[in-house]
Amino acid sequence: MTDNKDKLQSFLDQHPQLEIFEVMLMDLCGGLRGKWVTRDKIRKVMAGRLKMPISTLAFDVWGRDAEEWVFDGGDGDGWCAPDIRTLVPTPWLERPTGQVLMSMNNVDGSPCSYDPRYLLQGLAERFARLGLTPVMASEMEFHLLHPEEDGVGRPVHTQQDRIGGVLGAGQTYGIDLMEGEAELMHDIRDACAVQGLPVDTLTKESAPSQYEINLYHVNDALLAADQAMMLQRVIRGVARKHGLVATFMAKPFGDIAGNGMHVHCSLVDSEGNNVFDDGTDKGTEMLRQAIAGCLDTMAESMLLFAPNLNSYRRFRRGTHAPLAPTWGYENRTVAVRVPTDRPAATRIEHRVAGADANPYLVMAAMLAGMLHGIENKLQAPEALEGNAYEQVPPSLPRYWPNALDCFAGSRHIPAYLGSDFQKVFTILKQQELDTFDSQVTALEYDACL
Repeated sequence: MTDNKDKLQSFLDQHPQLEIFEVMLMDLCGGLRGKWVTRDKIRKVMAGRLKMPISTLAFDVWGRDAEEWVFDGGDGDGWCAPDIRTLVPTPWLERPTGQVLMSMNNVDGSPCSYDPRYLLQGLAERFARLGLTPVMASEMEFHLLHPEEDGVGRPVHTQQDRIGGVLGAGQTYGIDLMEGEAELMHDIRDACAVQGLPVDTLTKESAPSQYEINLYHVNDALLAADQAMMLQRVIRGVARKHGLVATFMAKPFGDIAGNGMHVHCSLVDSEGNNVFDDGTDKGTEMLRQAIAGCLDTMAESMLLFAPNLNSYRRFRRGTHAPLAPTWGYENRTVAVRVPTDRPAATRIEHRVAGADANPYLVMAAMLAGMLHGIENKLQAPEALEGNAYEQVPPSLPRYWPNALDCFAGSRHIPAYLGSDFQKVFTILKQQELDTFDSQVTALEYDACL
């Protein structure tokens, strides 16, 4: 915390205009929880003297307590541990504001066993004991929409035809369409520069109103997840400033492509060498062990890649959303792809998660799978060529209740992410599922009333 004090003072000296700080925890379901504190109180936060209920980490998507969990330990407070690396200005807000991310410690100072940042950090430390460091990056898809609704609750596209309807397709990689959103996109890029986010490329994606922004890889798994979360926040905030809504919902429209979050990962040794690189485009035995582990644990981890009811609407044939644990070289129909690149850049691209998933848990699930494969020296099946959808029948959980059952009964999850996490996440998702089960949809009335 002494180091925090010196860095904080330097930050305050560089940004004398900042009035308010958003101090934030990432909960298990991907929500940001925290407080606003004034400039004169930020020193207390950065010294680790801010307390919040530990149950703040265990809210469902509506911000409700996990009822079966919250009172077990008396619903006590914990100490918030700020990460000075995430202390940055928040440039899209009207009032001069800063932000910082925190993790949650128990009242005795030990890490909370189900804090998403600590879960990911713990897996990175397990790799470190093997002399390995994960190098990670994410690709984030999202839709830009108008804030108005169409009269029956559906969002309105920004990319419309001449009579106000949705276009038949989204002009994939269309330069003209990206130029049409140039002011907003440049504001996103400028905000990323202010927050130190290493944005790589911007792409117009295949669906109407859909875009993708990629982050450059970093050799720190926790930082990679922080950057993914912060990028989403930048995109939402800047879009709102421009009078638009940015959504990372997995499937905002049933008849067009949904939003994925692809995660890339390689491993480097203590000398910075990529242990997946054998000098050829095939990669090393360790690459195939890591892939085998990802495939072996994919079904049990599906709830982390697809955590919401809507998440499972992505998984349809022909939509680039994997339906089975498959892999291949330079093949976008598989779940785990090894992109063509220089041998020194050999890496795994995990293609299952939706952009609605918690990036800390997605990366933790990926690393847990890789670690499982490497530690147990698993053997990957033959790499698939051609259309994987036609060669391998669907076997991943296609529906939320199936994924929940698979996760709750997993032996892999507690071994790598802990039994406390498995229990509380299961409770949260069952609570959400019960809420959806209590609702009757308009489509049901239309069909049956």
